[in-house]
Amino acid sequence: MASNMRGLTQFIADIRGARVRELEEKRINKEMANIRKRFKDGNLDGYQKKKYVAKVIFTYILGYKVDVGHMEAVNLISSPKYSEKQIGYLAVTLLMHENSDFLRLVVNSIRKDLNDNNEISNCLALHAIANVGGQEMAEALAEDVHRLLISPTSPNFVRKKRHVIPAAEWALRIVAIMDDTDLGVVICVTSLVMALAQDHLDAYAVCYQRAVDRLNRLVVEHEFAATYAYYKVPSPWLQVKLLRLLQYYPPTDDPTLQKIMHEVLNTIMNNCAEPSRNVQHNNAQHAVLFEAISLAIHLDTNSPLVTTAAVLLARFISSKETNVRYLGLDTMSHLAARTENLGAIKKHQGTIILSLRDKDISVRRRALDLLYSMCDTDNSELIVGELLRYLKIADYGLREEMKYASTYKWYVDTILELLSAAGDHVGEEVWYRVVQIVTNTEDLQPYAAKVVFEYLKSPSSHESLVKVGGYILGEYGHLIANEAGYSPLDQFTVLHSKSQFCAAPTRALLLSTYIKWVNVFPEIKPQLLNVFERYRHVLDVELQQRACEFYALASRSDDDDLLQNVCEEIPPFPPRESALLGRLNRQRGDSDDKRNRSATLERDASRKMSMLRKPTIAEPNGNSTAASQNADDIASSLIGLDISASPVNVQSSTLLSDLSTQSSSAQTLAEKGIPRLAAGPNVERWFDKLLYSTDGVLYEDVQIQIGIKSRYHGHLGQLAIYMGNKVSAPLTSFTATLHVDEPDALSVSFAKIAPNVIAPRTQMQQLLHVECKKPFKHPPILSVSFLAGAHQTIAVRLPIVITKFLEHVKLGQADFFERWRLIGGPPREAQSVFPITLDDAGHVDVVKHRQIVSGFSFNVLEDIDPNPSNLVGAGILHMSTDGKVGCLMRLEPNREAKLCRITVRSTSEDVASTVQKLLQKPLGADPS
Repeated sequence: MASNMRGLTQFIADIRGARVRELEEKRINKEMANIRKRFKDGNLDGYQKKKYVAKVIFTYILGYKVDVGHMEAVNLISSPKYSEKQIGYLAVTLLMHENSDFLRLVVNSIRKDLNDNNEISNCLALHAIANVGGQEMAEALAEDVHRLLISPTSPNFVRKKRHVIPAAEWALRIVAIMDDTDLGVVICVTSLVMALAQDHLDAYAVCYQRAVDRLNRLVVEHEFAATYAYYKVPSPWLQVKLLRLLQYYPPTDDPTLQKIMHEVLNTIMNNCAEPSRNVQHNNAQHAVLFEAISLAIHLDTNSPLVTTAAVLLARFISSKETNVRYLGLDTMSHLAARTENLGAIKKHQGTIILSLRDKDISVRRRALDLLYSMCDTDNSELIVGELLRYLKIADYGLREEMKYASTYKWYVDTILELLSAAGDHVGEEVWYRVVQIVTNTEDLQPYAAKVVFEYLKSPSSHESLVKVGGYILGEYGHLIANEAGYSPLDQFTVLHSKSQFCAAPTRALLLSTYIKWVNVFPEIKPQLLNVFERYRHVLDVELQQRACEFYALASRSDDDDLLQNVCEEIPPFPPRESALLGRLNRQRGDSDDKRNRSATLERDASRKMSMLRKPTIAEPNGNSTAASQNADDIASSLIGLDISASPVNVQSSTLLSDLSTQSSSAQTLAEKGIPRLAAGPNVERWFDKLLYSTDGVLYEDVQIQIGIKSRYHGHLGQLAIYMGNKVSAPLTSFTATLHVDEPDALSVSFAKIAPNVIAPRTQMQQLLHVECKKPFKHPPILSVSFLAGAHQTIAVRLPIVITKFLEHVKLGQADFFERWRLIGGPPREAQSVFPITLDDAGHVDVVKHRQIVSGFSFNVLEDIDPNPSNLVGAGILHMSTDGKVGCLMRLEPNREAKLCRITVRSTSEDVASTVQKLLQKPLGADPS
């Protein structure tokens, strides 16, 4: 750039040749005056504008304020020449901020460059939006940016640059790009998803499945271009990002994803079993391995993977490379803080203790963290003895973390000495701890006040020591004020003499000390008022506000109780954790990286239980008859029930539409990361029919068709979902996800991850495993998203309801009515009256009623009710957690009134109500 503009080159040379700052400022002022004159005169061509704006940019980079060139920079952006456009964008991103009025003038120019066919113009515009774009620019250009990023004609070079977006609303569209064939694009979008997912976890939950699938393709299936293999390691940067992204979310309960992740992590660890002689190859493998170990710890500390990880970490903490030792100790410390079984770590206790003497202080810190985390009743005596020996040679920065105080006086003496001798190496938590101990120990307060006063009398005192002195003397200085050498004036003189060397926060603390003294030391009130008066006019807002408030408070009359009430002694602090534990927790949880880490020993009980393999489904029940050998067991499950309240007639109710509306509103679904449910008469009709049939169409439009085939046996079920591409172009970035409202009651999972592409006019099958654990009310939601020109998202309810897990039971007339009476009325009875439609001959459509009742898995019992139009059914609901629940049903249509009464009784009131609503809808008359 400079070689093409001689004037700029000479200007830079003159600045560099200036021997003193005055000559530099003189040359810059001369040049700025010339530029102002040139801009004012006008009639400058593009080259001249570019040259002068470049000089303005250079001046700004040197740290000088510039107030010219803004409008010229805006004009340069509209130039057709790349060199001029580049300088214009550079000036805009450097000289302007997101609220600058000039930015409003460049929005149209940026939009034009976004829509340009030149990829260089696209990238310049994207960079400008990323650097200075605010809310206003985002609202104006968001759609243009998104259109450019998802366009199949956009070069990968452009698609890597993604910026201003409405995060939650575009979650599915952004995550879809993680399936791009170019790994460079995937790396960039994964970085974006990592940043957005930390603040919108639910909205970006679909990225979990994408990350697992991409890791499987990279690590297990070796699906990547050769250009993305770094020393034979497939895209280590992408692997690290994906492994870290998975740690943002709680461990999944999906057995398919669990199996794939186990295979991925096991492969990564096996690849690192033998070290390589190539340093770059080792570095890449180690980067991936440490992140994989962190993910394994996050998923389950009791898994065999963690045991393998502990063996690998033992090798790393003995490595000759400092960085590897550091990472090994850090990761092992994370493992020790999470696991309850420290046996694997204790095997290497000697190596860890030797790390306390490492030449690198960061390694020594990690070793100290690890020893703290692994210390328990078995090895505490050995570790504490070793730490006490190491205390004599430890760094000042480590000593406070290792204190073993025999008395509080000794602790205060030692820490004050530490602050006095090496205050720069001691964290803020040190003096916080001293303050807490002094405040909570009444006998220690006069002693601490005297000791800190003596330390403050030294010519130089560290600022942390001044803070301790300000607090302790403000609270407890009156306890020693009557002793020689500790008078109020002496305390004020010593403490105030240090204030001029302190930062604003420390001086603010000293002002609080002075207002305390106004209350207890009226003899020095004039001096204190004088200090408040002077600080009322300082530039610092916090100091000025405190001084004004304290001056007003101190100026009140002596008989006013307000000052005394405000300046009461600080009450004792609650119990506080050690500084080391606090620092460990901050390292794990308070960083910008919000991975789901916790330094607690308790683990979720469900994560500790071994995952039981689901039994294979034998034969579907076919909604027909139960096995004869089980008939007696099924029937007996209805006997021996407690009799509840006497039956009460329930008034007829209007048709409830729980299943059509779902309990969640569209807004609630969006907050959970679930798109709006597909709506329409056909969608409702298809879903309602599948509630009492085993196969059929669930959804269809011009692009895709979704069909269902199902079978159930006991509390288990299998669904085959057929997804057909109806168009002549492939459906790319295809993702299928499940959302279950009641995961404790219903388990639904894919047998495998869906392929991310459906070829033109082909069909793909996905198998679902279903398990009913408890009664549930809401069917799960299937969400599919794909790219077909534009991004499409379809969410439909799956026809998985409580009646799918019913099995037939055979009962005679006497048995049926005996059990009907034993179950009793409400709340174990649900009853309603609703309108029905007659057949073409004007009779009750018994065939239709029988088909629907049988389709809902009830066994229609013959010769139970003397009225041939009435139907009686019985079934047993199977659940893996709550066991078996009996369910009886009576349907009583009235031809003359065109009404029907349905009564459902069950040993579970929730089951009775849910089954009654399910049966009523298809039996009732069409509202239209």
